[in-house]
Amino acid sequence: MTPDTFLGQFKAAAVQASPVFLDAEATAHKAARLIAEAGENGARLVVFPEVFIPGYPYWSWITDPVTGSAWFEKLIRASIFLPGPEIDIVCSAAAAANAHVVIGVNERSPVSLGTLYNTLVFIGPDGKILGKHRKLVPTWAEKLTWTGGDGSSLKVYETAIGPLGGLACGENTNTLARFALLAQGELVHTASYISLPVAPPDYDMAEAIRLRAQSHSFEGKVFTVVATSTVSEEIIGAMERVRPDARSLLERKSSAFSGIIGPDGRVIGEGLVDEEGIVYADIDLGKCIQPRQMHDITGHYNRFDVFQLSLNRSSQQPLNLYGKVAPDGASTPDVEAGPIEITETQA
Repeated sequence: MTPDTFLGQFKAAAVQASPVFLDAEATAHKAARLIAEAGENGARLVVFPEVFIPGYPYWSWITDPVTGSAWFEKLIRASIFLPGPEIDIVCSAAAAANAHVVIGVNERSPVSLGTLYNTLVFIGPDGKILGKHRKLVPTWAEKLTWTGGDGSSLKVYETAIGPLGGLACGENTNTLARFALLAQGELVHTASYISLPVAPPDYDMAEAIRLRAQSHSFEGKVFTVVATSTVSEEIIGAMERVRPDARSLLERKSSAFSGIIGPDGRVIGEGLVDEEGIVYADIDLGKCIQPRQMHDITGHYNRFDVFQLSLNRSSQQPLNLYGKVAPDGASTPDVEAGPIEITETQA
């Protein structure tokens, strides 16, 4: 594909909603209904919040690690494998709506009972998974829940609506991660967040989310679609079992922002603060051209002889297996030197 292939126009949708807390299948069906609604309104890209399936571990912010451990187990049991039946529900909805979908999930490790990833799943309009991005660094109290991803998932997808990338929540503050996507040609950035009312009292979460998105769009001259979750009565009720005053901690306003940002750093149309809903905007990728005459940080407005960024795209595995497996289980030499993927090769 040539760069001009990507300079199309389409409608994007940012979903601001809460999950069916710790119920992956029910949340997947809710996502499917929202995708259908967005598709009926003409959206070709539908973006969901961070870890929408099956929800966010708010207990890590309001109680001690020992008390929260029982809830961690609940989350593990409610989380999903990729691929799996829950994401299949979302993929089918994407295909039915002929829309690209980006959705956050809690992804279980296939080899470890106690490991979770904060993962964004990228789905094409044919219902097939384009790929996934595992959040590189869990933020603050999130380290009690998720492990970090690796550079293999820090990539941009060539799609019919343009070069598509994304990051989860706090890593939208990671300048090098953002530049790595821009340097791969990203023109449409998705930023998935959770509502965090329990942030420090002088911290305006909604404003912080908007500021990060505006920064990425202005610096990179790209469009950013921001989708943030909300805190439902169901979530508050569950967290009141963790801490009696959970309601007062989780009802603080100005904790969620969803919207679409243009390459000049301004919100297109209206953003949505705190309430559930879907925000729409028309995207014209041709509008990414003129602003770059002034600042093109992945092109003429940089000095690659002075600055260099390296990205390790190797997939990090707990075990590298060597050799092939014979039918009787005996190890046989592999004609190719070096580590191989963790798969069994039948002779």
